[in-house]
Amino acid sequence: MHLEDNIFSLYRRLNNGSYKHSPYTYFQVFDNKKRDIYKAQIEDRVVHQVIYEYLLGIFEKQFIVDSYASRIHKGQSRAVKTFRYFIKLVSGHDGNGSNVGGCYVLKCDIKKYFDAVDQVILLDILSDRMLDNILDKRPDEKVVSIIKEIINSYSSKYGVGKGIPLGNVTSQIFANIYLNELDQYVKKELRCRCYVRYNDDFVIISKNAKRLEEIRRKVITFTSQRLNLEIPFEKTSIRKIGWGIDFLGFTVLSNAMLLRDKTKNKIYGNISDKSMDSYMGILKQCNSHNLSKKVVYEYERRNGSTEYY
Repeated sequence: MHLEDNIFSLYRRLNNGSYKHSPYTYFQVFDNKKRDIYKAQIEDRVVHQVIYEYLLGIFEKQFIVDSYASRIHKGQSRAVKTFRYFIKLVSGHDGNGSNVGGCYVLKCDIKKYFDAVDQVILLDILSDRMLDNILDKRPDEKVVSIIKEIINSYSSKYGVGKGIPLGNVTSQIFANIYLNELDQYVKKELRCRCYVRYNDDFVIISKNAKRLEEIRRKVITFTSQRLNLEIPFEKTSIRKIGWGIDFLGFTVLSNAMLLRDKTKNKIYGNISDKSMDSYMGILKQCNSHNLSKKVVYEYERRNGSTEYY
């Protein structure tokens, strides 16, 4: 079939309710850790993009400012910058930039987030929020049916009804819609101003360690009861900022930001023409003058060149 014929065929199936999602192509990538990727067929990716834009128009305005994954003008770098801003805000600094009061950071990580998303709960959240934000209170039944087809097209190792696949553009917004429930709880019910989330990693900053202990218990309970997700206690920590906090590949302190050893090793192991600009951009974000010099030296040594700059 020609491209035009394929498009019209897809349109007819979407319009008459006969559209069925095709099987995924599975492969693995290794980026610090092994990731299972599920790639959809071309026509399914077209549908994903349309649904993504539709849901984005409804949900983007509902998201809190400080969720940073898979959103325009957000991203990992801005998440870390906001984290550092909140540390300074809570700690306070004297005129020389020295830490005055200090602070504590609660750091949490949801276990196997993408694989563990409960599809029934996700559909319930989507239905409730779409009803709240569509003026006529009647979401298009065809659109709802297509969304269900996309969600139900995948099952993780946790079984039928579990998971959203890494690789779908729709999974990016499903992931944010799902954890927006947690975001709203933390901001509105727990009244935490200094909260930053990037995917399933999030931090809360406070002067009061006992307050963070209370918040940790409540967050673990809410996440389990409302979202059927697990935050293992051992995957949480409450630390003084002076001890350094690992967050999104960096070790963050009150007056400095360093690369984690794992990130350094990744950089040294993957220095190439394609990666250098990206790595140097990462290094510019933190206190890494000597490390930057070492990376440039290693690049030039491997390439027999002294002309990176």
